Amino acid sequence: MTANAGERNLMKRMKQSIGERITPLLIPLLFLAYFGRASGSLDPWPSLPAPLDSWSFRNHSNWTDDNSNAPISFANIFSSDLGDGNSLVINTDAPAWLNFPIYRSGGGTNIVVNGPGSVTLWYGGMWATTNGGPGQTAELLDIGESGSPSGYWGISIDESGSNVVFGSQDGLGDSYSLSSPVSWTTNYFHFLALSYSSTNVSLYVDGQLATNDPRGLSIWPGPAAISGGMFFGSDTNGAEQAAGMLNTVETYNSVLDSNSIQTIYDSQNFYALMPLEAGFMSISSATSNPSYTPTYEAISGPGNLEWLSSVGNCAEASEYDVWITNIVANMGSNGTMSVAFTIEGGEANVPYDVFANPVLHGGTNGIPWAWMGQGTPCNRYMLTDMPTNSCFLILGTPYTSNPGVGLTDAYELLVLQISPNGPQYDSSGIPYAWYAQHGLTTITNGLATSDPDQDAIVNYQEYLYGTKPQISEGFAIWVSTPNGTSSIP
Repeated sequence: MTANAGERNLMKRMKQSIGERITPLLIPLLFLAYFGRASGSLDPWPSLPAPLDSWSFRNHSNWTDDNSNAPISFANIFSSDLGDGNSLVINTDAPAWLNFPIYRSGGGTNIVVNGPGSVTLWYGGMWATTNGGPGQTAELLDIGESGSPSGYWGISIDESGSNVVFGSQDGLGDSYSLSSPVSWTTNYFHFLALSYSSTNVSLYVDGQLATNDPRGLSIWPGPAAISGGMFFGSDTNGAEQAAGMLNTVETYNSVLDSNSIQTIYDSQNFYALMPLEAGFMSISSATSNPSYTPTYEAISGPGNLEWLSSVGNCAEASEYDVWITNIVANMGSNGTMSVAFTIEGGEANVPYDVFANPVLHGGTNGIPWAWMGQGTPCNRYMLTDMPTNSCFLILGTPYTSNPGVGLTDAYELLVLQISPNGPQYDSSGIPYAWYAQHGLTTITNGLATSDPDQDAIVNYQEYLYGTKPQISEGFAIWVSTPNGTSSIP
């Protein structure tokens, strides 16, 4: 048995959806195991048209689009680690906006406003319908001003949080509106999609067709509104703010059909599992069993993986062609989940790292992954006490760009969030592998001088004297020797 085409297409689509390029030799499998959905065979994703433009909001300094095009202007906007780890937040008492042109100066169009097209986006409101909604119209995507002579085109949430609304006005008294009722909870992401043409307008919520109008759309904003560009999360004055988070906005110059909308939603629907709850970020790395022969391995051992059984008729492949299969999740009595899975492919007796994260993300601003342990192919394992909302699993291969350092490239990228091609020591000369070996996996500039066990011996001193940074040495007497060094008696 080998990984089928559906599994491989899922891996490709998921990599694209988080906007993170992971070398296949390093992380050959990216498998989404979100609980509540039965595992089974996966159909290949149908082909999708390329978007005109997209905004994943990874650049928190210049707020460029995904093609590195700069906005016209922005003010009082913020970022959040929720969603895929890079959400745009517009929710303040001051005027706030992110403004992009309709037509790029170097050529190209960011959004179609006078013909057939489509828009998809993810939105998480910082309000609840049951608590009165945003309290004012919350503009998600806005061109022009409603009721103005220049016209208007936009997607919004009404002030009570009870309806998602698409509207268009030409500024001459003609207007168009299509809406669908919603009832949403604070900080949960929802997927909205709009397709429009002269023969039909369709509004989708969370992958499903919510409403449509076969009369089509023939009312468009005027040139003055178009020249002002489009605004993310506010009106053109920085008011009527989204009161929430936007992410993965994509525009198209064609009408997306229902299958395409469902495909995009399925490939990105980890957003729907992202409430703002501290308990949601509760996966922590397992304790490793470092080995020093024949080479130094700072991270090794079974970790939290519980071996269940060996598997017969198991496929083997090359060292870097390995995958997770046969996932089964069950609710535990303590309100957490247990998930069982089989590792197939790869090479026999080669340990592969298993990483977990409740939030799928890209880049260094997201939530770090947790190392769960190492498993070998043709064996079945179980993880217990996992979050009930979602869990994403990744297999990491033994590949390392730095033999002898003690860390795989996968561990450096996912857990420590450092580059395998960069320095392997901090400015104090402490190997990053030493930090990882002792459970200090959040690499910061001041880590060398911090004292996590509060024994008055900071980390760089613990490293020099061979002590453990997370176990207090108690009261220590420091003795100066003639050559200027010190030691712990």
